[in-house]
Amino acid sequence: MNVNRKKVGLIVNPVAGMGGRVGLKGSDGEETLRRARQLGATPTAPGRVLETLLALASLVGQIEIITYPAEMGEAEACQAGFEPRVIGQIIPDRTTAEDTRRAGAQMADLGVDLLLFAGGDGTARDVYEAIGLCIPALGIPAGVKIHSGVYATTPGRAAQLAAMVLNGQVKAFGELEVMDIDEEAFRRGRVSARLYGYLKVPLERRFTQGAKAASSNSANEAAARKSIADQIVETMNVGCLYIIGSGTTPRAIMERLGLQNTLLGIDAVKDGKLTAVDLNESQLLKLMDDHKTRIIVTPIGGQGYVFGRGNQQLSPEVIRKAGIENIIVAATPAKLASLQRRPLLVDTGDKSVDNMLRGYVRVVTGYREEMVYRIS
Repeated sequence: MNVNRKKVGLIVNPVAGMGGRVGLKGSDGEETLRRARQLGATPTAPGRVLETLLALASLVGQIEIITYPAEMGEAEACQAGFEPRVIGQIIPDRTTAEDTRRAGAQMADLGVDLLLFAGGDGTARDVYEAIGLCIPALGIPAGVKIHSGVYATTPGRAAQLAAMVLNGQVKAFGELEVMDIDEEAFRRGRVSARLYGYLKVPLERRFTQGAKAASSNSANEAAARKSIADQIVETMNVGCLYIIGSGTTPRAIMERLGLQNTLLGIDAVKDGKLTAVDLNESQLLKLMDDHKTRIIVTPIGGQGYVFGRGNQQLSPEVIRKAGIENIIVAATPAKLASLQRRPLLVDTGDKSVDNMLRGYVRVVTGYREEMVYRIS
């Protein structure tokens, strides 16, 4: 046995992301999980963790994975070909935030060289409360809402960055933000975000996402969103179903039409009239059966995600059904400038769809104004 093997902690929140496709805007709380399961939600975190671990398979035998039992990491580690060291105890199918905190504290005591954790902002909070800045950590994105800057951009990128850390190729670590929002307020259409602290994360900005930037309510930004709305409404086709994504720019389109809007959900419009509000994935797919459909989305400020963060209702199946050519991206010049020339991002959970979306896209930036921008 190689006594010099690097130690990697692994914590999985097995229910992270379950509320996304069914339109619940989060997965926190037993009642939310109950509703998600009633709506047919299935776990997404295990698959995303497995993607990361399979990409680290070349390190089998060279690293020691220390994890919690069953669905909190053991299952995925074994499936990827590792022989993990399993610590702690859980009640299967009844894992809690306290399990995450306890696992993090125990892994810090064991001196892991890197702690990988999978979930969303709530999971990042729990990890922060357990370890603070005492050991390096990196998030595998698996949640619905991910405002925190401590996550890799995709599960594959998490694997690449973890391998670089374990091979000694990363020399700098920085304190990146752990953010979270009030989910109940979020479901009512109000974003109430708070900074909880920082985690020590490897500094390779091409691999990690930025913290979400709040939308500006300045007069200039409001005018820019209005001009985008004018352009999109003027060019809407008769008989076409328009799926309106979340965010302040799509809200401006709905206001221009004089229609009700779900700021943090997905609505549908046809011929200037509201067809349905706050739709989940299955409702969208059914609604699209008899209509040519176009999808209108805006990137997340400061991060650049077009799909895969906060709008999982727009699933790979919905995107395929609409067709890549029927996606309209809209963003104010200031929002694009906030990305500091970084590309737009997609993380749908389906590599084939992500690859279809990659390349250059026209972004509506104002009335009769467009910009060509790269999606990576």
